[in-house]
Amino acid sequence: MSALRVAVLGVGVMGGYHALALAERVAHARVTVVSDADSERAEGVADAVGARVEADPLAAINADDVDAVVIASPGFAHEQQVLACLDRRIPVLCEKPLTLAADTAYRIVERESLLPAPLVQLGFMRRFDAEYAALRSLVASGELGAPLLLHCVHRNPAQSDAFNSEMMMRDSVVHEADVARFLLDEEIVAVTVKRPRATREAPAGVSDPMLVLFETESGRLVDVEISGRSRVAYEVRTELVAERGNVMIGLDQGPLVARADGVRGRLQTGGFIERFATAYDTELHRWVRAARRGTVDGPGTWDGYAAVAVCAAGVEAVRTGERVPVHLDARPVRAAA
Repeated sequence: MSALRVAVLGVGVMGGYHALALAERVAHARVTVVSDADSERAEGVADAVGARVEADPLAAINADDVDAVVIASPGFAHEQQVLACLDRRIPVLCEKPLTLAADTAYRIVERESLLPAPLVQLGFMRRFDAEYAALRSLVASGELGAPLLLHCVHRNPAQSDAFNSEMMMRDSVVHEADVARFLLDEEIVAVTVKRPRATREAPAGVSDPMLVLFETESGRLVDVEISGRSRVAYEVRTELVAERGNVMIGLDQGPLVARADGVRGRLQTGGFIERFATAYDTELHRWVRAARRGTVDGPGTWDGYAAVAVCAAGVEAVRTGERVPVHLDARPVRAAA
């Protein structure tokens, strides 16, 4: 089978990383088309990976030299671009969010359900991280009994002033929403948000940090400490409390370094790319392998829709200070092949 010819839409930090990974580290794939609103950036990435530039993302999706698409464009563009991929019936890896609203995300779920096989994979890379995968397997084995609580920490060292409380929910906590569903294998039914005293690093009116509480359908609780401006490092940790044991992942137990100035400590992760680089590459390897068969291998449109719905409830909880139920429409039944 020939190499999968991939168009990458949006080549900022995430899309640029994917383009280089596909060109340099992922077997049986090559980037043929790059599209970005910033023409200079598009040209730079295209030159680096040996691709051509197509200014119109829809033209890129429908190009003769494209078999599959990676969407890393801004969230507002996702609906149109994903639907165009479904119209052409080609596999797509879409970075979160699936769309910006639950109703538009559900329309994609419905549209894809009319096809004989799933074609849309969401970029929830933590599912491909070795520690998260091991924890999921441990939960599924029943060795520790039933899960009871999940504690999550998600700290970013710095953000722009535009990164407000709503964006913290939609762009950061969205990962914990997916992680909770992945590890506990059930839906989140309600969200509550507590807003402690904000750091002086936060712009006026922005709640940073926040405490987010998810309730699942069986009564489990998931708490998330989200920080956008910790000023320390990129930190992501998860602790499971179960009936017969506890498990902690994300401790970053890297090399212990002693320096000439007397400072001794472990190296800290500077950002999400460094922390999850292996997971991103594993995600791409598995996506390419599945896409060459005309399907996907990872979280799908329902997972993307559920995460959007949870975050929509979370945004409302930030605004009102109330417990907000999560609304999910009925899951469509896939059409027969």
